[in-house]
Amino acid sequence: MTGIAQPASPLSVSSVAQLTLSLAAIVALIFALSWVLKRFKLAGPRGRGEISVIDELAVGPRERIMLIRVGQSQVLIGVGATGLVGLTPLVAPIVPVVSSGPSGAPAALFADRLREFMKRPGGAA
Repeated sequence: MTGIAQPASPLSVSSVAQLTLSLAAIVALIFALSWVLKRFKLAGPRGRGEISVIDELAVGPRERIMLIRVGQSQVLIGVGATGLVGLTPLVAPIVPVVSSGPSGAPAALFADRLREFMKRPGGAA
């Protein structure tokens, strides 16, 4: 026989292991991103019409209190595993406080500028 080496099989143990680890890393990244979006409520704007969520407060693992704007009035509701409970309509509307980021710029201003950038042609896919 001649001294020519046989080419390595494309389905060697090392290539299958590398492929498996790469796929596992991609799936883990997808789960991590979805958790971050859910945790920090970065999924997108909620309420574009006459009804919108102004603020919310978690009071338990599955319960929260939400301040909802309906037209010109505001309503405080409770949300839990059993459903929605209307707590009270507010007589005087509450003006939400705009939270500031670490640089002192309002977070709402950043969100508005990001939305404008995303709407521009060539801004994002």
